[in-house]
Amino acid sequence: MYSMTGYGKGVYCEGGLELTVEVKSVNNRYLDLAIKSPRIFLSCEDLTRSMVRGSISRGHVDVFVSYSDKREKERTFTVDINLARAYVAAANELKGAFSELENDVTIAYLLRQQDVVKQEDAAGDDEALVEAFKAALAVALENHKAMRLAEGERLKADLLSRMDKIAELREKIAKRAPMVAEEYRERLSQRIAEYLSGKVEETRILTEAAVFADKCNIDEELTRLASHIVEFRAISASEQVGRKLDFLVQEFNRECNTICSKSNDAEITTFGLEMKNEIEKVREQIQNLE
Repeated sequence: MYSMTGYGKGVYCEGGLELTVEVKSVNNRYLDLAIKSPRIFLSCEDLTRSMVRGSISRGHVDVFVSYSDKREKERTFTVDINLARAYVAAANELKGAFSELENDVTIAYLLRQQDVVKQEDAAGDDEALVEAFKAALAVALENHKAMRLAEGERLKADLLSRMDKIAELREKIAKRAPMVAEEYRERLSQRIAEYLSGKVEETRILTEAAVFADKCNIDEELTRLASHIVEFRAISASEQVGRKLDFLVQEFNRECNTICSKSNDAEITTFGLEMKNEIEKVREQIQNLE
């Protein structure tokens, strides 16, 4: 069982490359991936998405990439002549407007202007950088998965303890349910006896009690609840359980609501409301599961 919330970090330091990848995730119905990295890693986006999908099935995931390249290698630069020409033209225009000022535009000045000279960086042509990125991302995803598993196990323990409480409340309701019709029959007999001065038609009493017992019968709901509890525990042994448990909890709520509406008994209703409270806590926790 995995939580959707987690964090993992991977670091690669070798051959002059220092690269850090961080993976952070929070709850989301589907897999929503956001990659924040230097432009040199644009060609690695498909690789990133593929590796993340292999480790995470749903949740909002942020991938952060930072790097430092200290390798000794030949650098390639490109010069934007048109941009440089525009800077010179602008300087000449200013000189024409302000003749008293010196026009000190030099090659050094142009080199300092943004985007006039660019270093060519292409991760797709840099196999060492791509392999470093893959290694760092793999470690980050592994650490992220370990954290999600640890958090998932804590959630699992909490969910199963609440399931034990729900099972306990179900047993209390099952124990109380057969007494409801009998107590109603006794109350009905007493009332009729009071109204008719002790003359009671036993057949009528039994008929009324049978009708009441049929209306407030919750055996089917209790049976389904027992089945749901068994299914919940079985699903909890799997890894990706969020959607299945979310659907199952809806069934828990349906049975519990029916029990409360049909029981016609204050004690059973109290147990039912306690159960609804536990079911809601389970539902909230399930929203954190992958």
